[in-house]
Amino acid sequence: MEDVIQSNEAVSLEIRKRNFRFVQIDAVGVGLASAAAPFLPVFLTRLEASNFQVGLLTTMPAVTGLFLALIAGRFLQTRRNIVPWFSFARLLVLSSYAMTGLAPFIVPREYVVVSVLLIWALATLPQTALAVAFSVVMNAVAGPQGRFDLLSRRWSTLGLTTAITVAVVGLALDAISFPINYQIVFLGLSLGGLLSFYFSSHIVLPPVEPPAWIAEKQSLRQSLRKYIELVRGEPAFVSFAGKRMVYLTGVALAMPLFPLYFVKEVKASDAWIGVISMTQTIVMMVGYFLWTHLSRRRGSRFVLACTTAGMGLYPALVALTHQVELIVLLAGLAGIFQAGVDLVFFDELMKTVPVEYSATFVALAQSLQYLSATVSPLIGTFLSEYIGLGGGLLVSAAIRLTAFVLFAWNGSIRRLPLADSQE
Repeated sequence: MEDVIQSNEAVSLEIRKRNFRFVQIDAVGVGLASAAAPFLPVFLTRLEASNFQVGLLTTMPAVTGLFLALIAGRFLQTRRNIVPWFSFARLLVLSSYAMTGLAPFIVPREYVVVSVLLIWALATLPQTALAVAFSVVMNAVAGPQGRFDLLSRRWSTLGLTTAITVAVVGLALDAISFPINYQIVFLGLSLGGLLSFYFSSHIVLPPVEPPAWIAEKQSLRQSLRKYIELVRGEPAFVSFAGKRMVYLTGVALAMPLFPLYFVKEVKASDAWIGVISMTQTIVMMVGYFLWTHLSRRRGSRFVLACTTAGMGLYPALVALTHQVELIVLLAGLAGIFQAGVDLVFFDELMKTVPVEYSATFVALAQSLQYLSATVSPLIGTFLSEYIGLGGGLLVSAAIRLTAFVLFAWNGSIRRLPLADSQE
């Protein structure tokens, strides 16, 4: 009997190690494909897309997620094995870069912007499921004590891959004529999605039995009552998710403004835009290990306060300069703080999520994020027409710093028992 237990433990340990390794290799594939992301809004800008159209790149996933995140969460909560849905959703999203590269070959020039926006509108469907599945899968692979370690290594691997690729891409874009340069880049980098799909689909997690009441057919009113009961029993989740939504509102507001500011105000070339993105990404790798170390010494609350304060100042400092060299320096400093935000937001959120309802609560957190992100990019581009792109970045900074104050002024919230949520 002892031999059997030891054998099972050895197999379990081997599976955990393999999962950890596959998560890192998957990050390489995602990093390759994601290197195209900073250049997508630039591509549309150079195709003479309006500020509104560039803003749609950020807004569309939020609109879709707002309506479908809870549905996706409920669906994934009923799956005994979430991994296949996670890997296939990732493949569909990354394949959109290939479709973007093919678009100018297929449609007339005057319709390329609209066709690219349509491609990414369709990509928001698997993107919504992916946003929920990612947190559930990573949390299951890492375990309660391994979240900082797993994700610091994953995001460092992803960051290194992206940084190197972005630097090469920036030089390649300047060396080849437009628009074929962007088409080659989007088509080539999309191959990273195949690498991601192969290794992420081989992650092995124990099957999970879905809660009985979720699998049952219920009326909309009964389902809503159950969800309300679940949420009321988790005030720590409500508190953290609400403050997180405020911070992410500030982030979403600035997302379309940064590339517009770099192109129109700073007059940065594609090569310099690549350097800005590369610098921030490289420094983030150092930040992941720094904040993982500090979290062990000072705790995650210290990390949360420091990193949200640092990222709150970043858009304001960028708005005060037109020197591209200084912006590169600021991007590097922001990379340190962004690494901590990434790690601590995931860790703190999953601390407040009941294990047995991971997909449901992650979906709810995503819905709150999408609620703010639906209108924020459009508000940002709208404001930029009246107060300038720099003024829009200052508004983003004010919202982020408000979230910092909320996080810093945080009381202890206990978890309440549920009346009948275990049915």
